[in-house]
Amino acid sequence: MQKLTTFLGCLLAIAFLVGLAFTLTRSSMIGFFDVLPVYILMGIAIFMMVFEAFFDKK
Repeated sequence: MQKLTTFLGCLLAIAFLVGLAFTLTRSSMIGFFDVLPVYILMGIAIFMMVFEAFFDKK
């Protein structure tokens, strides 16, 4: 049950972060290179969240 809730929480958080990043690219005044740092930070945040949730078991 804990694995399911962890997976669901990560999935919802990833959907929110990706949706937030894609919303920025919809604007005609913001170019791809303006949003590139946002994509990089979102990728790092998603990687850290998934690593902490599933792979860091001591």
